Amino acid sequence: MRVAGALLLGLALAGCGLRPLYQGGARGPVAQSLQRVQVAPIPGRAGWLMRTALQDRLGSGGETRYRLEVELDDRIEAFGIRPDDSVTRERRTLRARYRLVALDRGTVVLDATAGSDAGIDVVSSEYATVAAEQTALERLAQEVADQIVSRLALYAARARR
Repeated sequence: MRVAGALLLGLALAGCGLRPLYQGGARGPVAQSLQRVQVAPIPGRAGWLMRTALQDRLGSGGETRYRLEVELDDRIEAFGIRPDDSVTRERRTLRARYRLVALDRGTVVLDATAGSDAGIDVVSSEYATVAAEQTALERLAQEVADQIVSRLALYAARARR
């Protein structure tokens, strides 16, 4: 019974025109398009983390056809305040505005934003708080890079049609 249900579901999805985004794996058309994106340098520690995360996800191979330009806004804001005005909680926010530039035409083909935030407990140890802030930045860079690559993959899939 389960096999029949799975078969019916598969037929229903095939009829609606859905296709896997990464069809063909690393040799598929979307993955091949992503490998042709060069990530421009991004200033600062957050920029280094973001660029490394993007390069890891995009891979490399073939002739470069696009340049990805990213501008970051990294903020830490206090929002948990005790009666003695000491901070108990912080929010680290990482926002990225990114543009995909077609190198052959020199035009921007995709202009979008991505972002995420993380809460940080402020403790009595300054070292522990700084370590938590850095860990949050590392995690946020990974999350925002995932968002950017997902959007680039959607663009690549649509551009191939």
